[in-house]
Amino acid sequence: MSEPVLLHSCCAPCSSAILEWLLQNDYAPTVFYFNPNIFPAEEYLVRKKECVRYCEKIGVPFVDGDYDHERWLEAVRGLENEPERGRRCRACFGVRMRATAQCAAELGIPRFTTTLAGSRWKRLDQIREAALEAAELTGGKTAYWDVNWRKGGLQTRRSEILAAEHFYNQLWCGCEFSMGHLTQRSAKELPEYVRDFVARLGTKSTSRKPEGER
Repeated sequence: MSEPVLLHSCCAPCSSAILEWLLQNDYAPTVFYFNPNIFPAEEYLVRKKECVRYCEKIGVPFVDGDYDHERWLEAVRGLENEPERGRRCRACFGVRMRATAQCAAELGIPRFTTTLAGSRWKRLDQIREAALEAAELTGGKTAYWDVNWRKGGLQTRRSEILAAEHFYNQLWCGCEFSMGHLTQRSAKELPEYVRDFVARLGTKSTSRKPEGER
């Protein structure tokens, strides 16, 4: 009998190779899409649509989390100017992992994991800390499955599936505070719905590398 696991998904590209591996190794994944950090709403919907499309194709259940960007902004208030991989990201992981653990507990799924642990742009220690704290809040109803999804050839396989599926591949991590590097791109390279926002960012200097670019 396949072992159930809840996979928190940040996007279809990052989920693809992990889901393939889970299915090939006798797991029964359910995808939980909860990413209130994504800005703007149009971008959120594009990424969610891609995730739904892939889940439907491979026959994996999809659970749609709430999108409340204003509430997320409250959670990171005062951390807007933190660098990528800093305290704002840790607070963001906390919000998303708490929702994931709660979802797993409500669905009776004994453990959960996240595609965030497959991103080379994220700190695994921050993700692990946030997820373990979130699991503890459920009173033992679920546990965090701590896997480094960067290993085992999954990064290479991710790129292969991305090309084969023609996924939308985002240019920034998610939130508006991770978009500074987009000012270095021409407007035609950007989705229309962010061009005005990026233009308003102007030519502000930034020491951040493009961590959000996949």
